[in-house]
Amino acid sequence: MSTDFHIVVCGSIVPDPLQTLSPQDSPQGPVLQNEMMLPAVLDPWAGHALYEAANLAKNNPGSQVWLVALGPKAKLQQVMMAVSQKAPFQLVVADGSASGFTDSFETAKVLSETIDGIAGLDKSKMLLFGGWQSASRGSGAVMQMVGEMLGVTEQFQGVDKITVGGDGSIEVLERVEGGAYQKSVVDGAPAVMGWATGELPEPPNNPQVGMQNMQKNMPALQQAKPADLSGTTLKFESVAVPQQRRETRIVKDASIEDMAKEIVEWIKG
Repeated sequence: MSTDFHIVVCGSIVPDPLQTLSPQDSPQGPVLQNEMMLPAVLDPWAGHALYEAANLAKNNPGSQVWLVALGPKAKLQQVMMAVSQKAPFQLVVADGSASGFTDSFETAKVLSETIDGIAGLDKSKMLLFGGWQSASRGSGAVMQMVGEMLGVTEQFQGVDKITVGGDGSIEVLERVEGGAYQKSVVDGAPAVMGWATGELPEPPNNPQVGMQNMQKNMPALQQAKPADLSGTTLKFESVAVPQQRRETRIVKDASIEDMAKEIVEWIKG
């Protein structure tokens, strides 16, 4: 049985986690201060999904990988110069906000419509990859909704490993509580995989792969269509950085039991 896959990875950019992020209100809703000036990286969760996709395609000849990204194309171009050296893929861009304040449903709608428009995509062979969570949006719901909108009901979230059998079936290891895994077997594509950290390290830079990718991906960036995210009814009353709280008392000669009791009472309060 053929085991070539059409792997679509959903992933966008997020501000570099080493930066200090300060939210503020604007006429268009919540934004980050100087958001367009902040250095950006590929969402780490999406990165794991992309590296797993590239490895799967490498081990199953005839497979193809697309990276579908919703984000401002100027920032995407900067990030793709680095990401394109990691693994071969075809970039598909929806030019719009990558903000963590964007409605998850509207994001999923734009992604599903963008995937629908990919020329040459065979949905009977499609594996839809993405981050189980996101560094900018911790809803854990976008990939599920994208799958549903595309009619893919075989979904797995918190995936760390998949193994393709000779008959085209896929064994999936999903994270569950207590550090354990749930093992499932799906007959084959189509399926949705929301990746956790996977098992692969970040690939080394390969300038040759980067040059080949950018020859295809620069036109994709230039031809990116504006994404309509205006349909949301989501409203934020206010946004703020959580305040740090520190209460310190110095007490001498207190017993361990007394300290433990006081800590418990403080937590209850």
